[in-house]
Amino acid sequence: MSDLLNKLSKLKVVPVIVVEHAQDILPLGKILVDNHLPVAEITYRSFAAENAIKALRESQPKMLIGAGTVLNEAQVISAKNAGADFIVSPGINPKTIEACIHHNIPIIPGISRPSDVELALNYGIHLVKYFPAEASGGIPMLKALLGPYSMLNIMPTGGISEGNINDYLAIDAVVACGGSWMVDKQLIQQSDWDSVSELVKRTVALVNQA
Repeated sequence: MSDLLNKLSKLKVVPVIVVEHAQDILPLGKILVDNHLPVAEITYRSFAAENAIKALRESQPKMLIGAGTVLNEAQVISAKNAGADFIVSPGINPKTIEACIHHNIPIIPGISRPSDVELALNYGIHLVKYFPAEASGGIPMLKALLGPYSMLNIMPTGGISEGNINDYLAIDAVVACGGSWMVDKQLIQQSDWDSVSELVKRTVALVNQA
């Protein structure tokens, strides 16, 4: 987990990707790597997720690849076999955590309240996803959570944008933020790779100013 933490800390932003067609991940992965953002969280919000992870792993073998919106052990197995480096879940499900431990793959579970945090800590997990970040109270709520739980490392996701990402990154406990604005689903469906490339380039420049 420390290796994953170090990599995310350097990258600062994790593109959260939904693809309906697995082959769309190939030009998208190249854009991310070419623009110095070699990381992707491919979500299990579509049936193409497993094949997309597999295709990205084959085409970009050094890329940091996460599987997002993972809800059960079957998806954990699917993601690991496809080549994912880590799992991200929207909530904190003990069965999903235990599946990740059993199959030896790191998990970043979603938390939004103190009881979630304590469950994560009981499993020895200190890197968590604050989700949905803005809807859960944004930065004020995150700072309140960090009062008693200063040992946490946080990846806020949900409502993160160009307008607020650096505000989150300014918090010491925040290692990176998840977001989808630079990998907009509609742009991917339209194969508008020039627009995606510009958004990724702008995002990298933005977070590196922080």
